[in-house]
Amino acid sequence: MDVSDYAACDATELASLIASGQVSASQVQSAAATALDQVDSELAAVVGDRFDPLDYNADGPFSGVPFAIKDLIIHAAGVPQRNGSRLFGGGVTYPYDSHLMARFRRAGLATMAVTTSPEMGFNATTEAKAYGKPTRNPWDTTRSPGGSSGGSAALVAAGALPTAHANDGGGSIRIPAAACGLVGLKPSRGRVSPGPDYSDPLLGMGIEFAVTRTVRDCASLFDAVAGTEPGDKYLFPSAVDSFAESAARESRPLRVAVSVDSGDPRRPVDQQCVLSVKAVAAQLESMGHLVEYAAPSIDMEMFNRANLDAWCSFLAQAVAGAGEQLGFTPGTDHLEATTLACAEYGAKLGARDVFAVENVFNTVRREYARFLGSYDVILTPTTSSPNTELGHLDADDDALDAQGWADKIFEFGSFTAISNATGNPAISLPLCTSSEGWPIGIQFIGAYGDEAKLLALAGDLEKAMPWEHRRPTVFAR
Repeated sequence: MDVSDYAACDATELASLIASGQVSASQVQSAAATALDQVDSELAAVVGDRFDPLDYNADGPFSGVPFAIKDLIIHAAGVPQRNGSRLFGGGVTYPYDSHLMARFRRAGLATMAVTTSPEMGFNATTEAKAYGKPTRNPWDTTRSPGGSSGGSAALVAAGALPTAHANDGGGSIRIPAAACGLVGLKPSRGRVSPGPDYSDPLLGMGIEFAVTRTVRDCASLFDAVAGTEPGDKYLFPSAVDSFAESAARESRPLRVAVSVDSGDPRRPVDQQCVLSVKAVAAQLESMGHLVEYAAPSIDMEMFNRANLDAWCSFLAQAVAGAGEQLGFTPGTDHLEATTLACAEYGAKLGARDVFAVENVFNTVRREYARFLGSYDVILTPTTSSPNTELGHLDADDDALDAQGWADKIFEFGSFTAISNATGNPAISLPLCTSSEGWPIGIQFIGAYGDEAKLLALAGDLEKAMPWEHRRPTVFAR
């Protein structure tokens, strides 16, 4: 299979070609290997070396389709995991798959690489010191692909993979999807199992899934891997219809609340992002949806403090736990400056502080539930600007304390973190472009458990405002 033909296909089409015998799985994977080597020389998105495909279910819906997993949270048996940090050296290996990894295998995905992550996932770019090089955006290699799933997003956007694993604790699926021109769905809390190693990662904010180039891939992959496992904290009933069917079905007229205000005067929003949201709102009106400018009433100062404490308490536990297992006290030789500052701040928090975080999240969650009783979805920019320059979000800046670092990250990701705290599903779609030709992501937030409505709307917008014809500067050929 020719590399350019391979790169032009989404995962659904590749699976169909393999299943019909028009190409073999090995031919597709050979093209993927060539494409990965080709683009990664410019993007630096693969951790270590790519490898021969891991075992997968030949009867799965995506049998033989090339795939990669992010170097954070998820793990495959025998494959080193570094969490983007020098703390773990060459990586920690597990003798078993995490539940989601097992589901990816059962879906038939052929995992061929591990993708880059910022250290411990706490960044909106992907420039970890552990890898030696920053990961670059295929649309403009002077820009960041976003984070923390920037490695996966860069490779999918560049045509090296049709889809790749991603996770999201404050926007880490949606931010790189926006920066790289992809579809990025953050599912509802509990919809995808984080087990067996985690119950509620990041106080419930950490969510697992993937990035894709098309809505149909997003929906079909979600069908394949969504679901709970024995011992999970949350139990979702099975969906009445498949998510793929929802995405293919025209959405009914929806009540859409539009907001272009970050809620914090210290976090300005680029006018190109504002105008893009307004253009999408106008498109929705022309499609028969009811559009109003409105937003939930949230005390953003209170939320931002709770979000900081949630992240830092999680980092403190992760760093201390790793140090105990490895037999040394982590310091500047093992961690980037802001990771260390956040872990040290988090270590000073007490039980009352952590319970106070949940009290704030409860308030925010109930306000979102109230608001979404009047509206079907909330429309916002995904990020406050189309992307950032490489080096802007420098996690090794020792001039920043924990508060300063969180302020810097969430100035860019000011629209994404709320739905991590509430547990609501949210999706970023690459509906618009900037004057520079960069993608601009548009976010939709839905009611808890209602991914089907988001995917139906996404499918409609993919037809009305198509992005398939757009190609970044770095693209497999």
